[in-house]
Amino acid sequence: MLSERMLSLAVETCSDTFLKLTPTTEKFLPRPEPNQTYMLYAHVPFCERLCPYCSFNRFPYEEQKARRYFTNLRREMMMLKDLGYDFESLYIGGGTPTILLDELCETIDLAKEQFSIREVSSETNPNHLVPTYLEALKGRVDRLSVGVQSFDDGLLRQMDRYEKYGSGEEILERVREASPYFTSMNVDMIFNFPAQTEDILINDIEMVVASGASQTTFYPLMASPSVRRSLARTVGKVDYHREYRFYQIITELLCGGERPLFDYGSAWTFNRKPPEVFFGTSDGETQAAPMIDEYVVNYEEYPAIGSGGITYLGQNLYVNTFSANDYNEAVESGRMSLMGKTKFSLRDRMRYRLMMQLFGLRLDKRAFKRDFGCTIEKGLPAEMAFLRASGAFATDNDEELTLTPRGRYLVVAMMRQFFVGVNRLRDQARAALTGEERILLFGE
Repeated sequence: MLSERMLSLAVETCSDTFLKLTPTTEKFLPRPEPNQTYMLYAHVPFCERLCPYCSFNRFPYEEQKARRYFTNLRREMMMLKDLGYDFESLYIGGGTPTILLDELCETIDLAKEQFSIREVSSETNPNHLVPTYLEALKGRVDRLSVGVQSFDDGLLRQMDRYEKYGSGEEILERVREASPYFTSMNVDMIFNFPAQTEDILINDIEMVVASGASQTTFYPLMASPSVRRSLARTVGKVDYHREYRFYQIITELLCGGERPLFDYGSAWTFNRKPPEVFFGTSDGETQAAPMIDEYVVNYEEYPAIGSGGITYLGQNLYVNTFSANDYNEAVESGRMSLMGKTKFSLRDRMRYRLMMQLFGLRLDKRAFKRDFGCTIEKGLPAEMAFLRASGAFATDNDEELTLTPRGRYLVVAMMRQFFVGVNRLRDQARAALTGEERILLFGE
């Protein structure tokens, strides 16, 4: 699709321009803005084994190192408390947050004790969907997101996940058993693997439906610079020409037809419809909207703690050190782990708002004008002209923008390329690693 290639190139160019780190000597994040609602992101960088497609900060698991790290993660959390922050939501990503269950539970309990936490989301892997873990997380975690990626045994072997987590059928059974424990159970999937056929994709979708999970996320495979070599060596070279067709298959099977099983939560997140229950029913009863997979939709600004965490606050993006050793030393010396930052221009912030709200399927034009002092047409004339010419908008009036099916895919392509840019930012931070940590990077 020509419009997708043009949009991808534009986002890549913009990302390379404004996602550039400069060193910072700041010891703490800025204090919170009055009346601002915040989410807290906490990063746990340890994994039992490293996956070839993952660009997030992660290291091979060692219990002693991980316990020291969790202790400092809680200390850094309390630094935000001392700065005056309060949080209504906690998202714990990785790595593998459930790598040390007792430490994770202690961290969640402290957050709920110190802040106004209403919901907790955590990521995990299929081997942790066992009764001991599920019982401990029940009541602590509202939304659990399990990284499945694919139920196809051939693809699991390519990703070095078959030996770690078992066959697709075994993973399916674990998800079925885990789903009742949580308000929202999300299955993370990846599409457009080089070896993935349409039949494999369709089978993956059928397995998601059969799993009983209340939510699923289908990410396009992202060939970030730092993982391009390991991706090519393990799963093959990524071909974006098939991406649109694969996305059409996903949306048609999950959200198409007269009685679709799922609704859109974002451009690549899908929420299962409860049986015989629809949002805004004719008898006046409404059901609460499901927890969304992507926190960037609901929270434009959020502090991040942990090695490799990325903070968005106001005009600034901060990156924490990617060294677990330096992270521990920083926190134990009484400061946060900031190592670099970048400052967004007004137009960059407008572009970010456009992308994130369209990713959430609706842009509020009135809020845009209130926050930036101009209409979106005046602030982003070229971007709006391109999206209109591409047939992206289903609704385009004085109040809002919503998306056509074509527009949803263009947003998927835009977000894919944006996250590739964020991964380049991670590469800049990762370049500072030395010694053993540099050797451990991606198992090299």
